[in-house]
Amino acid sequence: MLTNHAKLMQFFSVANEVTGRKKLQKMIYILQKCNIPFEEKYAFHFYGPYSEELTLRVEELCNLGFIKESKEEKSNYYQYHYTITEDGAAFLEQFKMDMPDFSAQVKAMQEKSSRFLELVATLLYFDDLPLEESIAKVYTVKPKQKYTDEEIQEALAFINDIRH
Repeated sequence: MLTNHAKLMQFFSVANEVTGRKKLQKMIYILQKCNIPFEEKYAFHFYGPYSEELTLRVEELCNLGFIKESKEEKSNYYQYHYTITEDGAAFLEQFKMDMPDFSAQVKAMQEKSSRFLELVATLLYFDDLPLEESIAKVYTVKPKQKYTDEEIQEALAFINDIRH
């Protein structure tokens, strides 16, 4: 098994359960931006940073029986839930990863909505720009989300907290 798969297994072990494919994508991206060594490549997509590699790895882990994906029918869409299986936990026992502790960041992100994490991930995607420009980019690339100034400030404070 590849190291990157094992790193994802460690994430699922820490997270216990992740609800939503979008939330999963944003959580891994935000952890990357916090210098946690996840190596999936991301590109900007409709819902912000998105990794095809991450989607494929999660699918492979599900096929191996290490991650369980369950689908819940909502009014007009499906909600996906991801949990580590007993086989996945047993595998992790055998495969020791040298990863920094990221449990506090995961806990903080789990308390947030996928919409909020989409905002945080989008701000982080443009973090090479001056702050005012990255905020302007959010309004440009995410007009339908109608993020408020308060939400932007909350996201910036969250980024500051989660990185330290």
